[in-house]
Amino acid sequence: MNTGVISVRYARALLKGSCDAKIEDKVYCEMQALAKSYIAVPQLRFTIDNPMISKTDKERILVAAVGGNPSELTKAFISLVLREDRENVIQFMANSYITLYRKKKNIIRGKLTTAVAVSPIEEQKLRQMVEDRTNGIVEFETEVNRDIIGGFILEYDTYRMDASVKSQLKAILTQLKV
Repeated sequence: MNTGVISVRYARALLKGSCDAKIEDKVYCEMQALAKSYIAVPQLRFTIDNPMISKTDKERILVAAVGGNPSELTKAFISLVLREDRENVIQFMANSYITLYRKKKNIIRGKLTTAVAVSPIEEQKLRQMVEDRTNGIVEFETEVNRDIIGGFILEYDTYRMDASVKSQLKAILTQLKV
């Protein structure tokens, strides 16, 4: 069976269970923590996929990767995944849950890149602008990248607005070369 199909099925079941229990926001945070743990600690995948490590140890490790104090539903979910020998796709299940949750709650990811840190007020103004345009909630990530010299780059959904000094200088250079 396809990894994508399996992960989406488990994620849908987890989302339905979390919505029924009215803890979908908490489970969303836990799945984000699990997904981030897999990215931050590459050895986690090898450890969880290792058949020599007991299910009990794997469960303890996954509970720690989720944040140490997960909801009862998340604990039951981890136990189910281990019992069904699907631990090799739990990272994909977490990512599928995140995607399904965002779709259900109409959450759009956005990213603002600036040359210097922006104030929370400016960040809120841009977030509000994106929310007004998309009629959704925006999860905003900010990044400082001194290489863009000045201005900003705003990305969300499939939209990208590059108002950086670096890109403007490149455009001028291109025109001068012609």
